[in-house]
Amino acid sequence: MQPTLLILAAGMASRYGSLKQIQQFGPSGETIIDYSIYDAIRAGFGKIVFIIRENFAEEFKEIFEPKLKGRVKTDYVFQDMSAFVNGHAVPADRTKPWGTAHAVLCAKDAINEPFAVINADDFYGRDAFEKMAAFLKTDCQPDKYSVVGYELGKTISEYGSVSRGVCEVNGSGNLAGITERTKIYVDNNKIVYEEGDQKMELSPKTNVSMNFWGFAPSVFPISEKMFDRFLDKNISNPKSEFFIPIVVDQFISGGLGEVKVIPTSSQWFGVTYKEDAPGVQQSLSTLVNQGEYPNNLWK
Repeated sequence: MQPTLLILAAGMASRYGSLKQIQQFGPSGETIIDYSIYDAIRAGFGKIVFIIRENFAEEFKEIFEPKLKGRVKTDYVFQDMSAFVNGHAVPADRTKPWGTAHAVLCAKDAINEPFAVINADDFYGRDAFEKMAAFLKTDCQPDKYSVVGYELGKTISEYGSVSRGVCEVNGSGNLAGITERTKIYVDNNKIVYEEGDQKMELSPKTNVSMNFWGFAPSVFPISEKMFDRFLDKNISNPKSEFFIPIVVDQFISGGLGEVKVIPTSSQWFGVTYKEDAPGVQQSLSTLVNQGEYPNNLWK
């Protein structure tokens, strides 16, 4: 059994200001997605499913199909605002997608095996992919999922606040709970987050999710039921989002199963802001020079 990699690439990245999912950062014009796919293939993933917006599907395929043809199976899924709303009337002024958990749900018909979920604009590292692939091949069950845990201090942007899923890990190494903190940043050499008008400090060693999840296909019917309840409460809120941590938290608290936290030594980096781009290019160049990746991934 070869697991599948689901890449969330439907967001338009309002803070970044462009389609960062297809911006070139590597020495031979590679995108961050290229490095994730390269790591996934060598870790043993057998298929790549992209979640994208239909209005840039052709541009997206033109970039990736020539590279991946003959190397790995590919599929494309569109995140449609009306998908899985089950009779709820979507407000006419709703422009924001329903969120990451809804994006995963949209891939229901494309995935029938254990799978991992990642963001398109995050670099996760080889170690993380190898450990996730091992979990999906041997340990993943309908009631046993996983998440890769990163040290918070290795995931901060120098140029503004970030959102992170702060993990609470129990004595068995499983996730006890996850809280989405949407404004984390460095203040006077300390990492803080804002809650109301309060600033709360977080340790650099705090375990956080970077949206690198491992799921069995059982997550689809579970998510569909949760999304229906979510819409009952939030259909009229134009900014409401159905995040993956919402599903995971209810999965755990509802006694449906457990989520193993997979620690990684990988250094995360990404492009939350335009100012992050030179640092990403430098980090990739360093990894290439160290022999972690070839100068041209697909040559």
